[in-house]
Amino acid sequence: MKTLPKERRYETFSYLPPLTDAQIARQIQYTIDQGFHPAVEFNEDSNAETYYWTLWKLPMFGCSSPQEVLNEVQQCRSEYGNCYIRVVAFDNIKQCQVMSFIVHKPGSTGNTSGGSGYRY
Repeated sequence: MKTLPKERRYETFSYLPPLTDAQIARQIQYTIDQGFHPAVEFNEDSNAETYYWTLWKLPMFGCSSPQEVLNEVQQCRSEYGNCYIRVVAFDNIKQCQVMSFIVHKPGSTGNTSGGSGYRY
């Protein structure tokens, strides 16, 4: 049995290998298919005690494709490259956040798959 390396874990998918851009797009598509509303948030640190992140823009209520969300992630990343950036999903029935995962860490230059590097 292999143990995980000692490193900081952040959000929902932090125990998995880094997601590729296509996998991130599929996760966003899943949230849209479930009727959740995606949004992009950023913050300078990712401590567990930090409950309030800054909302990049209003949640994307009329969003119909993952590419719209990924474009917002890219815009946020170009302006706040020194911050952690995460995608969150809001449920308008329960009036709460139902999912979030980090798509950018500060100091990262791109993911290992050679894609455009939304995560790591």
